[in-house]
Amino acid sequence: MQTSEILKKVRKIEIRTKGLSNHIFSGEYHSAFKGRGMSFSEVREYAYGDDVRNIDWNVTARFKSPYVKIFEEERELTLMLMVDISGSSLFGTTGNTKRDLITELCAVLSFSAMTNNDKVGVIFFSDKIERYIPPKKGRSHILYIIRELITMNPHPKAQTKVGEALKFLNNVMKKRTIAFLLSDFISTPYQDALQIAAKRHDLIGINIYDKRDQEFPAIGLAQFVDSESGISQWVNTSSMSFQKQYPIYFQQHEQYAKDACKKSGAGFISIRTDEDYVKKLQIYFKSR
Repeated sequence: MQTSEILKKVRKIEIRTKGLSNHIFSGEYHSAFKGRGMSFSEVREYAYGDDVRNIDWNVTARFKSPYVKIFEEERELTLMLMVDISGSSLFGTTGNTKRDLITELCAVLSFSAMTNNDKVGVIFFSDKIERYIPPKKGRSHILYIIRELITMNPHPKAQTKVGEALKFLNNVMKKRTIAFLLSDFISTPYQDALQIAAKRHDLIGINIYDKRDQEFPAIGLAQFVDSESGISQWVNTSSMSFQKQYPIYFQQHEQYAKDACKKSGAGFISIRTDEDYVKKLQIYFKSR
């Protein structure tokens, strides 16, 4: 892709998503996440009605009277986008690929964070960490992120290892952060890594899928090629067993991701490439 084409595409995404974040999401983003990051401010003597869970026992022992810790809302938060760029992210049958949708979602979330003066960073991953962009503020940084979302290309047969991305998040982000994990979750098991990450961070999984992941028309003999492994096989899509098992496989796969997030205390949203992601995000933000 030529530089002029990339810049044109970045500008187009900015116009569309910045408008959405300004007029629709900035309020929801603020109410959903502001106040969730609290930092220690000072200690003072215990007063009637104070939460006993905030008693500082070390200070209390030193002065021989109860003291409580006072916390205040952190003035700025950090938004970390964890972006799956494995081979399957390039799949799409409705005009949009999974990557196209992920790019728009990341742009909307980034501009929403920018409106609240929060930092934004990105972890690009496949079966390894492909690229890390440390969190920063500002429009130029967001535009740089969008450009990287458009142009990042992993190895053609790069697979998905969600667990590797979560481990990297835990290692690189010592302070609690808001983390959106955008993937189709076609991955090796990741429950343990998800459990640890969700305890440390405010983690939300966004499952991106195409309608052909969910159902497939009966068109007779068709060649299926795994976009990550490159393995191909011929399948009779009109057979009763295929038509019965295909949607069940998708349901099981999606349910695993949903259950893994729920058990870990992480949020979960599922969005199809031809769906209105605006409504899905609004519903989620308002439910927090």
